[in-house]
Amino acid sequence: MASLEEIITNAVVASLKKREEEDVVKIGVSARHVHLSQKDLYALFGEGYELHKKKDLMGGQFAAEECVTIVSPNLRTIENLRVLGPVRKQSQVEISRTDTFKLKNSPPVRPSGELKGAAPLAIVGPKGSIFLNECCIIANRHIHLPPDIAEKHGVKDNDLVDVEVVSGKPTKFYDVQVRVHESFTPEMHIDTDDANACGLKTGDVINIITK
Repeated sequence: MASLEEIITNAVVASLKKREEEDVVKIGVSARHVHLSQKDLYALFGEGYELHKKKDLMGGQFAAEECVTIVSPNLRTIENLRVLGPVRKQSQVEISRTDTFKLKNSPPVRPSGELKGAAPLAIVGPKGSIFLNECCIIANRHIHLPPDIAEKHGVKDNDLVDVEVVSGKPTKFYDVQVRVHESFTPEMHIDTDDANACGLKTGDVINIITK
């Protein structure tokens, strides 16, 4: 039987190890998806409709069961885009550069929510469709951090950092936007193009290099 001293030592070591694991910043690969406003949700799925949660995400967000189809002005389509909840003030579509080859459109690289000059798209749901003049972007690379982890790295909200990734294709990302909020877990979001190019997957670890 372990002594009281051994039990306490093991508990302390386990606690420190858990804390170290929580402090690690990992990769989160973000596939194409859609955020909807309340008005647009009703237009696509019917008045009074509510999203059905499929999987919890960070910051109170969730992947919904619902999917939609997007249509470019060239009438090119991509089906089964996952809707993320909860509803937002403004609808937004996030795709990868590879998706633009199919859609034949040219959305800008932008932080989420910055939609001025974004590309136009139609969104089709089971009960209706909408056309939005400015909604489609390629999301910039960004890192979500809670305040305590941001402080440890010496960064604050909207700072830009460089990031090293170790994989089968080691690389370095420059000018990655930092986002800080108490509801976040440490995670860098990249799209499927970046992940495939660098041999990365969700859960891989990164190193933040402050400037």
